[in-house]
Amino acid sequence: MRLTILGSGTSGGVPQIACRCATCVSRDPRDHRFRTSALVEHAGTAILLDCGPDFREQMLALQRFPHIDAIFITHEHFDHVGGIDDIRPGILFGDITIYAEKVVIDDLMQRIPYCFTPPERRYPGVPAITLSKIEPHVAVKIGSLIVTPIRVMHGKLPIVGFRIEVVGSNAGASDGNISTLAYITDMKSMPDTEWAYLNDVDTLVVNALHYRPHPTHQTVDDAIDFARRVGACQTFFVHMSHFVLPHDEAEAQLPPDMHFAYDGLVVE
Repeated sequence: MRLTILGSGTSGGVPQIACRCATCVSRDPRDHRFRTSALVEHAGTAILLDCGPDFREQMLALQRFPHIDAIFITHEHFDHVGGIDDIRPGILFGDITIYAEKVVIDDLMQRIPYCFTPPERRYPGVPAITLSKIEPHVAVKIGSLIVTPIRVMHGKLPIVGFRIEVVGSNAGASDGNISTLAYITDMKSMPDTEWAYLNDVDTLVVNALHYRPHPTHQTVDDAIDFARRVGACQTFFVHMSHFVLPHDEAEAQLPPDMHFAYDGLVVE
């Protein structure tokens, strides 16, 4: 399985507009962060995790254009769905299905209803999208991948993360390759019922906003503690704000099996 981090930044992106902090003025490209999103690929199957407002630029930066088979949405906030209008038929997708919880589907139907009209009434050039409801713990098979939503809490807002496995794989790879991935963003806490769905995860992607307490997101220390409990072979932090130190300095403070992700990072 191949994981590509398309974006690793929080809702405002990094650099933040008009900020002159050390991270925002850094010339290290790892400190320039699009809004958080990822691409997961295996054996000809490709799924997109969230589709934020930087989607167009993320695809151009990728410099290759895989056919994306499905999009899974964690929640309805704009930094996770603001790029859906850029899903154009005949380029990467043709018809495509977005998988999301009912509350997210209802929000999208109100926000961008023109994307979901029947073909005979669809305005030329708009995305050709089907919406499919997901529920926590109910797995969805997309080609060679199995995606299982898990419940996490974004402050008081219930959202989902995803456990992603290769069909027929043995969970818990120890050689650095990915056979089982957990992808969680915007989490503040997780119900005790969900820990079983993180058993034998070999690669974890989880949010780490910055160092100060926040009402709806994990801090870096929270993310480290969470990663230790999961016990994955390797962990990558995403959804960072500009308050995270410049990459090299921040990375030096992490345990050896944990890393700050950056845009364009590829993990095989």
